[in-house]
Amino acid sequence: MEQLVNDWTAQLNVLIATAYAMVLGGVIGFEREMKDRPAGFRTHMLVAGAAALLVGLADLLAVRYSGEHYRELVRVDPLRLIEAVVAAVGFLGAGAIFRSGDDRVTGITTAASLLMVAAIGIAVGVHAHVLAFGATALTLAVLLILAWVERQSGARRRDSRTD
Repeated sequence: MEQLVNDWTAQLNVLIATAYAMVLGGVIGFEREMKDRPAGFRTHMLVAGAAALLVGLADLLAVRYSGEHYRELVRVDPLRLIEAVVAAVGFLGAGAIFRSGDDRVTGITTAASLLMVAAIGIAVGVHAHVLAFGATALTLAVLLILAWVERQSGARRRDSRTD
């Protein structure tokens, strides 16, 4: 019975971490949504949540199969999991990038923000909550403050290129 309770507690912890990652991803996605970008609020929430959930599942699997009987059969490599998340997000990011007939490229910043929320989700999944929160704040600073600085300085003409 004790093992069952621990299993539920561990699953609940993964679920809470997934929700936290989704909130952080949603904050960044909300900024993208307000700018009417290809991937917005829900997409960013789902990418961050999926990354955190996958890392949490890997932890649960490592614990489940850590017994003597499975020790030689199961090897957990967290870097391979991170590589898989990054590869999956690469497909999403590629879908967000568009090139029009007049050589305008759009969606690159949105693709980068998808990669960032995946990294934030991974950070939440490994219980690096301060790092995840800080990365979210830094990402918002880049998306909001630096965009404002670009507009004010005229460093980037919106009619020639967009993000």
